[in-house]
Amino acid sequence: MTATYGLGSRQPASPDLLRSVFRRHAAGVAVITARGEHGPVGFTATSLSSVSAEPPMISFGIGTGGSSWPAIERTDHVGVHLLAEHQSELAATFARSGADRFGASTAWREGPGGVPVLDDVLAWLVCRIVGRVPAGDHRIVLAEVLLGDPSGDGRPLLYHQGRFNALRD
Repeated sequence: MTATYGLGSRQPASPDLLRSVFRRHAAGVAVITARGEHGPVGFTATSLSSVSAEPPMISFGIGTGGSSWPAIERTDHVGVHLLAEHQSELAATFARSGADRFGASTAWREGPGGVPVLDDVLAWLVCRIVGRVPAGDHRIVLAEVLLGDPSGDGRPLLYHQGRFNALRD
């Protein structure tokens, strides 16, 4: 790589640099759920990505130090939920360490294969995990879509500059 001058305030690679750069990247907000050994588990993810149309596959990242990782490491199926702009509190609940994520304020039901499916979301999928790829202190989970529902109402919830935001026209 050639050093180029005039590119602003360059910084060497670090976790802080990566976090600072990705705060500027607006991302859709999803909640990933699974059936755990002691009940349902879930977490907020902004790393959701479409991988393949044939077969239909998605991916998401999960930290191996997170409370949901042991269940995701062992399970075969996950629920993937795209959140609507009115669901910032739900996103915050699933992002907060130690929160009662499936308590009284979370509307959900048991879906196919026992996967927790959240109510009132923009769209949801139930997927079969086909791979877990090591990536630093995370794993990239690859999952094949089995079924879903894209018919929710509303506009997407976004994550930008460390906050949940609504899409603006």
